Amino acid sequence: MGASKHLSNDLKTKIIQHHGLGEGYKKLSQRFKLSVSTVRNIVRNWKTTGTVLVKARSGRPRKISERQRRRMVRTVTVNPQTSSKDLQHQLAADGVTVHRSTIQRTLHKEMLYGRVMRKKPFLCTRHKRGHLRYAKAHLDKPASFWNKVLWTDETKIELFGHNQGRYAWRKKNTAFQEKHLLPTVKFGGGSIMLWGCVSSAGTGNLVKVEGRMDSSQYQQILENNVQESVTKLKLRRGWIFQQDNDPKHCSKSTKAFMQRNKYNILEWPSQSPDLNIIENVWCALKRAVHARKPSNLTELEMICREEWSKIPP
Repeated sequence: MGASKHLSNDLKTKIIQHHGLGEGYKKLSQRFKLSVSTVRNIVRNWKTTGTVLVKARSGRPRKISERQRRRMVRTVTVNPQTSSKDLQHQLAADGVTVHRSTIQRTLHKEMLYGRVMRKKPFLCTRHKRGHLRYAKAHLDKPASFWNKVLWTDETKIELFGHNQGRYAWRKKNTAFQEKHLLPTVKFGGGSIMLWGCVSSAGTGNLVKVEGRMDSSQYQQILENNVQESVTKLKLRRGWIFQQDNDPKHCSKSTKAFMQRNKYNILEWPSQSPDLNIIENVWCALKRAVHARKPSNLTELEMICREEWSKIPP
């Protein structure tokens, strides 16, 4: 039957017609260039079923009914964090026992796949309105506007917290050789806090923050580094200062300091960390620093300054 099921129905019909005219299996096999056993199977199947069509096989019946499938899809659509184990328990309550992989395959057919949820800052309605207002106000700003912006931010760099190279080629039973280990130290082995600024022309000053930064220290950093960076980066008159809405940035004393120094502040919506281009620069800095594997905090600060100066405009 294996060979005959691949033949066209028209060919099978012709074989049956010639067989009805009295031709035997051997003569039919010669006429249609098929084996005698294939011709015999076609004729036998026709005599048994009355047709040359191969009936579809039913296969193993599905354990999950159509109704249960729809309920599963509805459940994960309403609550995407429902686990396959939760769905397994729901089906078990209906008397249906299936493996979690069966549930996953069923959902995959509906184009539903389990994925790690992306992390984003929590946004309430007020934040969303502020974001939309900011976007509408700045959407059509020309490049000349953004070229005048001095972007600023702080970041923490840990000594061992972000080592790159999570994979290593190794042979069996060599996992604990020192060269194959990723060193970890409690609390990252110490860290330093940095304040920096950038513009489209390149990097400005980079400053290590001593201890916990408050409004007074923040203002001192601005006084010692902002104008120097503006001059270094050749920002023209009317340059714009960007900062986020950290409490020490928005305190009364800091606002008064900025008014005295005539800072032109860029409006900044709350909960918008990924709008600041300096975030990309911090990422590049951390990759470069940890590729050099600093061994102590003094070396970490030195390497940070060296790699900061190498970042091209």
